[in-house]
Amino acid sequence: MEELEKLWTQISEELESQKKLNKNLIMDMTQTKYVNKFRKISTYETIGAVICFGAAIYIIAQFRLLDTWYLQLCGAFTVLFLIVLPVLTLQSLQKIQNINIAGSDMKQTLVSFERAKKRVLFLQRAGIYLSFLLMITILPVAAKILGKNKDLFQEAGLWYIYIPIMAIFLIVFARWGYGCYKSITNSAENILKEIE
Repeated sequence: MEELEKLWTQISEELESQKKLNKNLIMDMTQTKYVNKFRKISTYETIGAVICFGAAIYIIAQFRLLDTWYLQLCGAFTVLFLIVLPVLTLQSLQKIQNINIAGSDMKQTLVSFERAKKRVLFLQRAGIYLSFLLMITILPVAAKILGKNKDLFQEAGLWYIYIPIMAIFLIVFARWGYGCYKSITNSAENILKEIE
């Protein structure tokens, strides 16, 4: 009888150990799956940030060519936009990507995720609206710096062509990009809710 109890205790302990191991494996796999949801978009955003930083550095290096106050204002806004928005976006993506699923309470994980998700989507919406302003400020800066030495505020004709074409492009691209962000964050949220 004692042997049977001993065997039963041993089997129970092994079963508990297996359960813990399985739970840890599932949590690790879920963490990996969750992080992978954001890896592709993080890569795109990093490449975009490098391009933005390069453009900002180029504008700063050529800032002396912006010889009127309104061109300088446009240049300053453009540089700020090209530096600040990518930094904030990368930070918010890193924060949402680094949520530790396995190491914390599920309720706290969902709260952290929801907060990070709201920030990511808010930054995307803010970026979309500010991009319309960037669309207006970057053309005169580019025309002045890229060697044409034109003051586009003095020439109205180009604005009638540029603004509608860029607005259509921006609307299509913004809807597509925001849709991708919503899809990825919703998919990540579903992963978290599956283990709840």
